[in-house]
Amino acid sequence: MEHKMVGRGSVWRRGMLLLIVMGAWFCMEAEPAFGAGAAGPCSLNSDGRQLDYWLGEWMVRYPGMQGSGTSKVYLSLDQCMLVESWDSGAGLKGENVFAYNAEDKSWHGLYLDNHGRVHVFEGKVTPGSAEFDGPSRGPNGDVVLNRVKVVRVSANTIEQSWEKSADNGATWKTEFRGEYSRKGP
Repeated sequence: MEHKMVGRGSVWRRGMLLLIVMGAWFCMEAEPAFGAGAAGPCSLNSDGRQLDYWLGEWMVRYPGMQGSGTSKVYLSLDQCMLVESWDSGAGLKGENVFAYNAEDKSWHGLYLDNHGRVHVFEGKVTPGSAEFDGPSRGPNGDVVLNRVKVVRVSANTIEQSWEKSADNGATWKTEFRGEYSRKGP
């Protein structure tokens, strides 16, 4: 009886070893296909670092309006994603997520807020200036173009604006303008 248990244990161990070897082989084979085109760590990709001027904690004023808000801009996912977590100071909160895709060599953005609005953007970023645009739907289902700009005014000042066009870009209306001042140390 003891001999049979050893035999079963031995078969079980060999089966597990075979599964482990097959799993390792599969992972080694699958990794190059999944990671094909990988450009290396995001922290070393200068194209993906072009929005770093926005990193930090900010006070946000709205010219011509009462009140102010806050914004915290930080890197996530091994420095592959820039996140802006913001609070308008008047109950509106959200997160904006931006990332450079080394495969298609372009910037992508996603805007989400606590009122259930979601916007997807494509963008162009150069050191000190970013512009993202993308369509959305108006209240009647009509197409609205959105354009968001994030411009470095100085090392401690950023200006962000959000414009909308209901006539396919012929005219633009500013929906939001924020002046960001870097919080002190």
